[in-house]
Amino acid sequence: MSGRFVDDLPRWILAIGPVVVLVGVFSLLYLTSPFGDLSSVDEASTLEIVWMLTVIGALAGIVPVAIGMLWFPFIRNLEPRYLHAFLALAAGVLTFIAIEMTEDVLFDYGPGVGNPTLATTAAVLGVGGTFAVMYAASEWRQRTMASSEKTGLQIAYLVALALGLHSIGEGLGIGVAYVQGDATLVMLLVLAFVLHNVMEGPTVVAAVARDRATPPLRHFAAMGLVAGGPVILGGWLGSFAQSDLLAVLCFAIAIGAILQVLIEVADLIRFDAEAVLTWINVVTFVVGFVLMFFLEDVAVDLLLEGWLVPT
Repeated sequence: MSGRFVDDLPRWILAIGPVVVLVGVFSLLYLTSPFGDLSSVDEASTLEIVWMLTVIGALAGIVPVAIGMLWFPFIRNLEPRYLHAFLALAAGVLTFIAIEMTEDVLFDYGPGVGNPTLATTAAVLGVGGTFAVMYAASEWRQRTMASSEKTGLQIAYLVALALGLHSIGEGLGIGVAYVQGDATLVMLLVLAFVLHNVMEGPTVVAAVARDRATPPLRHFAAMGLVAGGPVILGGWLGSFAQSDLLAVLCFAIAIGAILQVLIEVADLIRFDAEAVLTWINVVTFVVGFVLMFFLEDVAVDLLLEGWLVPT
């Protein structure tokens, strides 16, 4: 009954509904500043720190991903060529994230390790090892499947996994700011991650929309946890065991995963399309890349410079 009700809604409501929800959540966080004064964090127990970082991580990771997944009903009813374009947009989002993390490894965390050889080894093993393992797993899956068809749900889980690995790095920054008692920075980081993590939702479910049957709701919940939940894990690590080497390894693993996922997304398009590089796919790939650049670099810079900080 609920699925039929959603299908009966006008297309424009399905398109702008998640935006309305995002604005509401963002405004609530922005106006209430729910994290309060963190000056007494040094006196907090381990359990209290873990709980608060769990709440913060859920707000920064799981909530925006869930909001983004609300676009699924809109994406599901697209024509095949437009669905492929949405998959290309997701690839643009993933590509931007991979490039951004590469910059983090090379210019932010890598130099902080102190031992260039150790940092390079961790980066190479993280990228290469993750890519090799995921590629081998994909090949094995294809050999053991009764059908040669790739299912969107399987690819969606891989996308969620790659995004989740990337989200650990976001949590590291939150954890460090939290233990330093910097409530303003914590708030800004949460708002920044809400802004750009919302795009991870449609990135995950775009592949599922290709399948004929809609999977049970538990799969959407699981993928949301896989994609956004690691922000919580990163917060824990950042508060208790933060290190530049750990950040390098986490980012490198995420980069390797994204590279394999990009291949899977291209194969998914190629399976039922004559070409991957159509004009509409190229355009939407660029749109996804530019949109993430705006959300990550432009909007976040505005936040950090104080343009949007409540007075």
